[in-house]
Amino acid sequence: MSDATKILGKAGEDCAANYLESCGYKIIARNYRIRSAEIDIIAEKDDVIVFVEVKARSNVRHGLPAEAVNFRKQQKIIEAASVFLQNDDYADCACRFDVIEIYSRGKFFEVRQIENAFEVN
Repeated sequence: MSDATKILGKAGEDCAANYLESCGYKIIARNYRIRSAEIDIIAEKDDVIVFVEVKARSNVRHGLPAEAVNFRKQQKIIEAASVFLQNDDYADCACRFDVIEIYSRGKFFEVRQIENAFEVN
């Protein structure tokens, strides 16, 4: 991964967190990791825990950002969410999985939140 890609990814995650907070979400964790997976943002709103995957792009040459959250990636996020939900504070909470697409437009970002982007099968 190039330095430019890492910088865009970090800026995208910061933008997504700020966006969620401006929409009334409480950020619980960022970059939550287990051995084999990571969740970019875990937030809470209206007693629902929201697991958020952030995908930032400067163009759509390689497809829409959400298209990068394939079945394998979804399974990794679900696995990490399952571990997170074992915490007694969140064991009985409703949850959902969102994707936030970030489009870099020079110094500006366009944000698109896809609620319930995928479900546990």
